[in-house]
Amino acid sequence: MRNMGLAFLAVLFRLALVALLSSPLTGVAGAHEVTPTVADLRVENETVILDLRLNVEAFLAGIDLDGLGDTDESDGSDSYDRLRALGAAELEPKVRDFAVAWKEQLNLSAGGVALELSYEGVRIPVVGNPDLPRASHLLLTAYLPPGAASLTLGCPRGAGALVLRQQGVDDPYTGYLQGGESSPPIPLAGGAALGPLETFQAYIPVGFTHILPKGLDHILFVLGLFFLSPRLRPLFWQISAFTLAHTLTLALGATGTVRVDPAIVEPLIAASITFVALENILVRRLHAWRPVLVFGFGLLHGLGFAGVLEEFGLPAGQFLPALLGFNIGVELGQLAVIAAAFLSVGLWFRNRRWYRGRIAIPASMLIAMIGAYWVVERTLLT
Repeated sequence: MRNMGLAFLAVLFRLALVALLSSPLTGVAGAHEVTPTVADLRVENETVILDLRLNVEAFLAGIDLDGLGDTDESDGSDSYDRLRALGAAELEPKVRDFAVAWKEQLNLSAGGVALELSYEGVRIPVVGNPDLPRASHLLLTAYLPPGAASLTLGCPRGAGALVLRQQGVDDPYTGYLQGGESSPPIPLAGGAALGPLETFQAYIPVGFTHILPKGLDHILFVLGLFFLSPRLRPLFWQISAFTLAHTLTLALGATGTVRVDPAIVEPLIAASITFVALENILVRRLHAWRPVLVFGFGLLHGLGFAGVLEEFGLPAGQFLPALLGFNIGVELGQLAVIAAAFLSVGLWFRNRRWYRGRIAIPASMLIAMIGAYWVVERTLLT
């Protein structure tokens, strides 16, 4: 049984290595975070126009993005780093060669008839900060046969998540596809907007994957709450305060009511991780101020979640179901983290006299060090 606790600490240590290796000192930082491809689809004068906003270097490196949260975890990480450092003039020929072959995998069809996509060009931002991913725009077009009433688009295997957004019509289709999935037939005249239940279901995995596997900072914060005490009552009050707070600012941020520069929010999120971990070392039980502080920290994390929703966009006609689905996904991700921690160490060792000294304090120290490093990274090293 004790080996399970040691195994959990080993996993936590691995998370620490991932966090430290994702820093400017090693030249990778946020550039290794896997971001979804956003495809804007519209029809003009019998021409289908597909504008893809994507992290093109990850595709050029041959990385399988399906289910991947960080490119550091792939064999193509070194190649990705080299591509990230190239200017637009050097990268454009590589993108053209890639796109000419890759466009066939998108499987664009009208009424069951495959359409031939043509490469029209790519817009690549300047390198800027090499520690941040670039969002390039790849433009593809296809001739629309006469009488076509709908379009279907496939997301290639290995391409990761794709947000498909129809443009220029009433009640446009918005869908979330994983690698290997295809959209339903999308009426060219519009009217294919997802209903409330479909939208709700579509945004649950978006929220969940932001926690697992992509939300390392949120994972460490939740683990920090857990290690104060693995008993359910202290954990219940902390998680309730955190959930209420981040739900509030997620809604305010998603509606545009509150906007805070990520350069301010991200260091404060890192500071919140450090604080809860240090408090775990200094106190033995839940005090009245802890849920209040966790509530305040939850407000910050909610603003971070709102930034993720900006990437995907919220369908105008189904704003509330999408917001609720995303939030439910976040909660399920948090519960999965807590369940893993409880089943790994809490269930077996919470009543042992050495639990605090040998598991809770070492784990909290590690979390505190990661959080403190992130504070420095996101303020002095940017």
